[in-house]
Amino acid sequence: MSPTEPESPSPITELSNAYVAEYARRRPIIATYIGLPVAQDRLDDLSPAGLADGYEFTTATARRLAELPSTGPADDIAREVLAERLEVDADRYRSGWAHADLNVLASPLQAVREVFDLMPTDTTADVETIARRMAVVPAALLGYRQSLLQAAENGQVAAVRQVDRCAEQCDVYSGRTAERGFFAGLAGTLTAGPDGSTAVSGELATELATELAAAAAAADQAYAELGDFLRTELRERAPAKDAVGRERYALASRDFLGAVIDLEETYQWGWSEFLTIEAELRAVAERIAPGEGPAGAAAALDRHPAHQLSGVPALKAWMQDLSDRAIDELGRTHFDIPEPIRRLECLIAPPGGIVGAYYTGPSDDFSRPGRMWWGVEPGREVFNTWREASIVYHEGVPGHHLQIATSVYRRDRLNDFQRLLADYSAHAEGWALYAERLVRELGYLADDGRLLGLLDSQLFRSARVVLDIGMHLELEIPAGTGFHEGERWTPELGLEFLLTRTVTDPAHCRYEIDRYLGWPGQAPGYKVGERVWLAGRDAARRRHGDAFDLRAFHTDALNMGAMGLDVLARRLALL
Repeated sequence: MSPTEPESPSPITELSNAYVAEYARRRPIIATYIGLPVAQDRLDDLSPAGLADGYEFTTATARRLAELPSTGPADDIAREVLAERLEVDADRYRSGWAHADLNVLASPLQAVREVFDLMPTDTTADVETIARRMAVVPAALLGYRQSLLQAAENGQVAAVRQVDRCAEQCDVYSGRTAERGFFAGLAGTLTAGPDGSTAVSGELATELATELAAAAAAADQAYAELGDFLRTELRERAPAKDAVGRERYALASRDFLGAVIDLEETYQWGWSEFLTIEAELRAVAERIAPGEGPAGAAAALDRHPAHQLSGVPALKAWMQDLSDRAIDELGRTHFDIPEPIRRLECLIAPPGGIVGAYYTGPSDDFSRPGRMWWGVEPGREVFNTWREASIVYHEGVPGHHLQIATSVYRRDRLNDFQRLLADYSAHAEGWALYAERLVRELGYLADDGRLLGLLDSQLFRSARVVLDIGMHLELEIPAGTGFHEGERWTPELGLEFLLTRTVTDPAHCRYEIDRYLGWPGQAPGYKVGERVWLAGRDAARRRHGDAFDLRAFHTDALNMGAMGLDVLARRLALL
């Protein structure tokens, strides 16, 4: 199925592998995500005691790692990757913000619900496991509330905007503002097929069906209670101001980047990137709809039947077809794609969570494939492919799926931490943004409509650098940008900027502002990471001249696994 493990693992490899096994035992949600068969009927201990226990485990592992000898360059990299992640995790705990983790995209509130999307449902035993895990949702969310309260006692609370939006997500999950709660819906799906028959091997015991229904009702109710808690107990302690300030931003930025950057220089570079891409986008828009500007070109493309899909099933089928063709074609020409990685499943995400596309990796044994999910706004039925084609390449192949699944596959080169847990957002998002650019270079986005979509995607990621740093540090908008020059960034100006200077869907723009403000430091990682990947490739091309082999460069780079941007820059310089 995949390469075999090295015969004699080094002490650092042994520690890294043992860390993953114990981490998965302590963090059942992550265990499900990476596909390790442990604790699938439990959830994380999100209480202050659970977080403290995790901190002790982190620091003990870091002390042991520092004592171990290295056997060579590969071990040096393995040590550096693990040590850096352990340090960031410990710093985050000591800061107190681990207890206050609440945002609209990626906090425990979403993780407890979303883990059920990844659980198998094929057998009676699978359904029994889901029922047991549903039954512990109330305890997990109660522990989470305790941590949020402890942080609040120390004056650490997410901004009102995040509290309100997260309460609204709880309403959807619990069924208060949806047709029914998420867990009740899942239980219904598991106990009855589309024709009214039972879903598990033709029969599901009445006792199990009753257990599942009761657990689902309790889980839905727990989310309703979490929403009430956010509104009645946490909101009154939440600051109205969204900006988190320099100290908190710097810590979060290091977490996502695996590097320390000059925030002001990056902010100015982000503006330069934005204005350069905007100029090309305007030129393409002029070819599509002369005199109408980018918004007019987007409207013309939206109206064109050739770029329209009608209905969510059509969106899902289109995603799968484009993804399958990319794997087949690029796997024959520009990338080495092992057979297990050639399966990517495209799905529509349950309501209430992320709007737009996201990716979840394969299980360790590839029994669960990598998956591309698309979160659709309620009631939306028309989709415009010119906007979304580059996103399929971003989330699938040659983007996230190729990169993340390659790491999982390469057990002959990487330890378990490097394969499964080395989570560097900027490494992954930087590669995926580089992948969008690459497919254009390879001729896949020659049509002006899809090219406009790509440029808007690239423009949007440049705007993220400007807005994320600008809003959280409340920086001044520089002269020559044509937008409120001399004023300081606010969320209102951020939304106006996205609505007037990009052609992204307005609903998505509003969601994005909430995302940036709740997840400081993550959004710039796309462009900052792409910057490192491009610099590494360009330097390799200069070093090798006519002998430069792009396919070999990609293969070698992906086989290194995930790492922080500082380490990545050094490693790419050796290819």
